[in-house]
Amino acid sequence: MRIAVGGFMHESNTFSQFPADLDRFREGSLTYGAALVPVWREAHHEVGGFLEGAEKYGYDVVPLAMAWATPSGPVTDAVFEHVCDALVTGVRMAKPDGVLVALHGAMVTPTYPDADAEILRRLRAAVGPDVPIAASLDFHGNVSPQMAETANVLVGYQTYPHVDQRERGLLAAHLLVRAVKGEIKPVVHVVKPPMILNLLGQDTARAPMSGLIELARQAEAWPGVLSVSLMAGFPYADVPEMGPSVIVVADGDRSKSKAVGTELADAMWNVRERLYVPCPVPAEAVSRATASQRPPVLLVDLGDNIGGGSAGDGTVLLAELLKQRAKGFVVVLYAPEAVRVAKAIGVGGVMDGPLGGTDGMHGPPVTVRGVVRSLHEGKWVEREARHGGRRQNDQGHTAVLDLGDDSLVVLNTLRTPPFSLGQLTSLGIDPRAASAIVVKAAVAYKAAYAPVAGEVIEVDTPGLTAINPARFTYTRIRRPMYPLEG
Repeated sequence: MRIAVGGFMHESNTFSQFPADLDRFREGSLTYGAALVPVWREAHHEVGGFLEGAEKYGYDVVPLAMAWATPSGPVTDAVFEHVCDALVTGVRMAKPDGVLVALHGAMVTPTYPDADAEILRRLRAAVGPDVPIAASLDFHGNVSPQMAETANVLVGYQTYPHVDQRERGLLAAHLLVRAVKGEIKPVVHVVKPPMILNLLGQDTARAPMSGLIELARQAEAWPGVLSVSLMAGFPYADVPEMGPSVIVVADGDRSKSKAVGTELADAMWNVRERLYVPCPVPAEAVSRATASQRPPVLLVDLGDNIGGGSAGDGTVLLAELLKQRAKGFVVVLYAPEAVRVAKAIGVGGVMDGPLGGTDGMHGPPVTVRGVVRSLHEGKWVEREARHGGRRQNDQGHTAVLDLGDDSLVVLNTLRTPPFSLGQLTSLGIDPRAASAIVVKAAVAYKAAYAPVAGEVIEVDTPGLTAINPARFTYTRIRRPMYPLEG
């Protein structure tokens, strides 16, 4: 068996004005052909699972291309056409027995609001109707029925933070191989309840989401059911398919996949009110953090969640920490110009000036004064299973600014979600020694940071990833949608 392996992944925040162009993918990961194998082979990622499946299930890998970028605004049409061409040309030349492709499920371009469905459509046109296609999807994918009409297998992550990516990639590979051999005839059905899930309610360790995930695992044990993926959706994409879904892959029985999907979608709808998670405003959150006797306190900056496409330079919590004279805190900011200034000043020099707040949506610039403690290249290797599954990490050239009272601001030149403690430890910062750490995330940080946290305070901050969907003006989503209506 010859199985083509590739991927094109992006989580597109349509409220962001910063598109994902070719440079953004080069900063993330953009590999072609055999070059993708050493990058992803050992990763805790579905592409790593695809590659592991070759040895486990007995197929030869035909590597196509793999493109990934940090969430941001929509992918440019030029990048979309470039990567799609690499994937489609590769499968046309290879004429494989099957195709494994890693998609996100929430990619948007100016031309294609359901870009993942368009990728699958083009792959299907390239390989013909008889070659099986299996796609992996992110838990936050806004899955459409069009994807189910094109792919033979759709498998989504079932953990948030995403720590099961390699496992789900292996499952997709296993089902594809069985389909190639004629052992199964997979059919896919997608059911979409009319609701929006905020990211805190999507945490798979938090009830009632944990119970819904358990129902999905139980349903996978039913006769004739091959795979069940309960998907939370990505609320920051103003597209018709935005929202949660249930994907059911059954063996030749579409009525069964529809029945199972409908039952689980109804279960999700029935607990919709319990999936809302309230949280404090910044002043209250910082006051609680400074009074806490369980350091380090994690202040979760929900409105500036980099993993959801935000700016990464939000200043609301930094300003509040300074206002309340907090000590021993650590804040990471995306600040390329400030890093250049720090490098020019040099280690030991005093830096005095504004930081962050460049887009006006995540707080205004905040003026700070501190000593440049250290300068770094910003690279490290993550060896544990973490959200996103990446091993090779790079936050760009980085400066650590000491504000006094044991408080530090980390300035980097690449927007980097806090998915790995290496973001701090590679700089000589011990997160356990901090009194408070601002994490620009929602849930994904937990795989790395929760084990060292004394207390977690999720904060209702403004920004491109604000937790309350009522903060956004949607014009293209399906209506009515809970909680916006009823």
